[in-house]
Amino acid sequence: MSTLPQETICATTPALDEERLAWLALVLAPGLGPKRILDAVKNLDSASQIFTLPLTSLEGLRFPAEAAQFIFDGKARQAAEEEWARVAAQGATVVTYSCPEYPERLKEIYDPPPVLWVRGAVTLLSRPGIAIVGTRHPSPYGSGMAEILARDLAVRRLLIISGMARGVDSCAHKGALAARMPTVAVWGTGIDVVYPKENKKLAEEILALGGAIVSELPMGTFPAPQNFPRRNRILSGLSVAVLVVEAAENSGTRVTARCAAEQNRDLFAVPGNVTSKGSWTPNTLIKQGAKLVATWEDVWEELPSHVKLELEAEAPAESKSETTASLLPEQVLRPEEAIVLEVLRTDESLQIDEILELVETQLTSSEVFTALFELEITGRVRCLPGKNYVRTM
Repeated sequence: MSTLPQETICATTPALDEERLAWLALVLAPGLGPKRILDAVKNLDSASQIFTLPLTSLEGLRFPAEAAQFIFDGKARQAAEEEWARVAAQGATVVTYSCPEYPERLKEIYDPPPVLWVRGAVTLLSRPGIAIVGTRHPSPYGSGMAEILARDLAVRRLLIISGMARGVDSCAHKGALAARMPTVAVWGTGIDVVYPKENKKLAEEILALGGAIVSELPMGTFPAPQNFPRRNRILSGLSVAVLVVEAAENSGTRVTARCAAEQNRDLFAVPGNVTSKGSWTPNTLIKQGAKLVATWEDVWEELPSHVKLELEAEAPAESKSETTASLLPEQVLRPEEAIVLEVLRTDESLQIDEILELVETQLTSSEVFTALFELEITGRVRCLPGKNYVRTM
């Protein structure tokens, strides 16, 4: 398993304090889940009071005997101090439920994590964001859609949140990075354990560009199957909306979609080929009421008014003068792409056979298909039903 070098860290850990130490002690005590911890602290003057309670009072908080004994014997405090030292050594920080930095949006869910381990910019967690999720084995279409939607939304200041898994998650983060905007990765491991290990460079890029890596798991926690479904509630909890790109019938993405529904988050989905197994979840979600997404505008139109106002207020002045202007550097077209783009129109679509006929003396069919795919990925062309194409710019 891969770990991140310390020189990539952006955040710092504050001096040890009793309150945060108490929250850590509770999380590290055996047999205590988020809901039981939060219910217990509500009955105390402060979390740090657990260090002074007698054994009977700890048991009175509905703590299992093992957890109550662990806290009463001082083992919980010792474990918390050791964990605090590990966090400090990595240059990370601990954000507890009672901290002002804890995101209010996450407090709205049924069982918010009592403690968040964070590397990078903690302030990002309170920004309006969208979780982009999907299969670990996307098609080229799914990868392209995840990246371009993430890029187009990120450049408009909507924070991109995902799980940094293989496939759609990684593409979403890469899209935000392509827009030179920060992104947040929520892990199902400790924040010092990169998973999958081939994403080590991606993790470093996220931190280098001012993003953040978040987990509710202690340092050194290695990947375990049960960690990732629980992680998904944080993905949706941090977000104002969830966007599903591609996912099969039985996938973790469905867990995130269910969490979004339970948390009253807007749910979006990118439609896919009905013959592809990766299209089952997004197409089903659309049938059940999720909003269909083909371009970033489909998401933007559905955002709450106060969110759009907040994001528009942060946009660069030059981008406000003309809303249709591209916010990204113009990319140079390959000759094949330029030829295909030249025959397409913005006011009328052309069927693929018509396009092939128009350029048959200049390009082969495979060159046309490749050019159309690249143009679609970069947002210059949109594919309509029936293999009809229209120019978007």
